[in-house]
Parts: sequence; C-alpha cells; structure tokens
Amino acid sequence: MSNAWLQWLFQCSRAKARLICFPYAGVGAAIYRLWPTGLPKDLEVGAVQLPGRANRLHEPALTSIPRLVDALVPALTPHLDLPFAFFGHSMGAVLAYEVTQALRSSGGPLPKHLIVSGRQPPHLPNTHSLLHILPNDQFVAEIDRRYGGIPAEVLQDKDVMELLLPCLRADVTALETYHAVSRPPLACPITAFGGTEDALTPHDHLEAWRNETQSSFRVRVFSGDHFYLDPCRDEVLADLSATLAPMLLDTFPKESVA
Repeated sequence: MSNAWLQWLFQCSRAKARLICFPYAGVGAAIYRLWPTGLPKDLEVGAVQLPGRANRLHEPALTSIPRLVDALVPALTPHLDLPFAFFGHSMGAVLAYEVTQALRSSGGPLPKHLIVSGRQPPHLPNTHSLLHILPNDQFVAEIDRRYGGIPAEVLQDKDVMELLLPCLRADVTALETYHAVSRPPLACPITAFGGTEDALTPHDHLEAWRNETQSSFRVRVFSGDHFYLDPCRDEVLADLSATLAPMLLDTFPKESVA
C-alpha cells in the first residue's frame, strides 16, 4: 500500500523485487510514471513523493536533506521486505544514498543495488555559486542556465512558476546546505549513470562514486545532457533491467512435494 511518501507506479501479487525511484529537484513521483512499461513484470516500481508537489502541494516543502531522510526511512521501511534497489537522479541520487546510509546505521535492510544518476558523490565539494540565496527572477534564470530542463512555456507562465517555485527553491536549498559526513563505503554495488554532455557531472565525478562502495562498481553514460533520462528512456530501462536481473531470481520457497 502506498503512503504519502511513496507512490506505486506498478504492483503485482507475485513481485520478486522492488525498485524505488527518487526524483530530481522541483518535481515529483510522476516523472517515473512510464518506467514500468520498460522494466520486468515481476519488478514492482515505486517513486518517492516529497511534500510541496502534486498530491502533497498543500504541505510545506522541506529544506533539509537530513529532515527528508528522517521522514523517508520509516515511510519506506515497511516496503523493503523484498529484495530492492534504489535509483535516484540528481537530488534523488543524494536522497537514495543518504537513505541507504541511514538504513545501514539503523540496522535496516540494504538495497541490492544503488543506482545514482547525474550527481557527484557526497565527498566531492560543491564548487558552484549558491542559487538558493538569489531572488526569484535570478534564481529561475540561473537554474535554467545551469541545468536547463524548464520548458519555455512554463518559464513564461507566471501562475505555473508560482506553483513550482516553492518546492524547487526548497529542494535547491536542501542540496546546497547539505554536508555529508565521512562514513565507510557501502556494502552494496553502485552503478553511476550520467549524460555525455552533462557539464555539471563530468565522467570523473561519476567515477568518484567508486569510493562509496566496497562492492562492484560501474559507470554508464548515455547520450545527452543533465536531463538525458527522458530522451534515452529505452536505453536506460534496458540497462536497469539487466542490472537488476539478479534480484529477480525466485525468492519464494519451493512447495514441498508429498
């Protein structure tokens, strides 16, 4: 069953594993709505829904990664009773990583695979100028210049921007005030995805995720910029399907034969 923090995009009664996706800044669970069509049918797919957007628009958006993680861990834990993996893009990569660390600290179950996308690892310092301190007009202009991805029709619609701005600013604030502490590498495998033209997350930043795991590590880049996920969806989902295939081994006990 879904809760406020998790929306199921695909469920089945005989699921063998689960994939939980974390969205990037300013958006909600709906960005992953088409993913189940390209993933195995025995893999349940859910997406995190943060406050301040979509069906949680009436709730204030949170401006702190630790506060988000503190809320996400108990909300997600009841759904971690099957083998599971986390996928997160940009801000979602930070949340997926920090939730994994929090689960380890609390003795909870760990993902069979952590897939991070379009984000440098937490041990690398942020070298970009701060955005969350800018007034609205400059904030929006710099977000669009640095990341792109905001459609022109949205930028020109003041009513829509007024709806989007609070959660986008809150998410950027959470990211820019986030300071990771030094911790031992994780035991789960990590795969780092990125775009070939993503100037914010060059290949060496993706490679640096290698230091965050004691297990296997892989980098995969797709043609595109920071928002390569949608235009490369078929390739991304094919890679995810192959990456997560070991989780889909039969986890149900064999019936005894009389």
